[in-house]
Amino acid sequence: MPVPKRRHSKSRGRKRRTHWKLKTPQWVECPHCHQFKLPHTVCPHCGYYKGKEVIVVSKKEE
Repeated sequence: MPVPKRRHSKSRGRKRRTHWKLKTPQWVECPHCHQFKLPHTVCPHCGYYKGKEVIVVSKKEE
């Protein structure tokens, strides 16, 4: 089985690792209720997706 002939330097490993980062979630505005939601998902505030009601969201009464 192949084995590295020489040790890789710290900078070489760190250069490779620079692309390991988290992406921030991209929020879009719901066209129905104008709340922010994740794209391509049902709006958790109103329950609409692509202009149709997909889930029934109960209103919180205080």
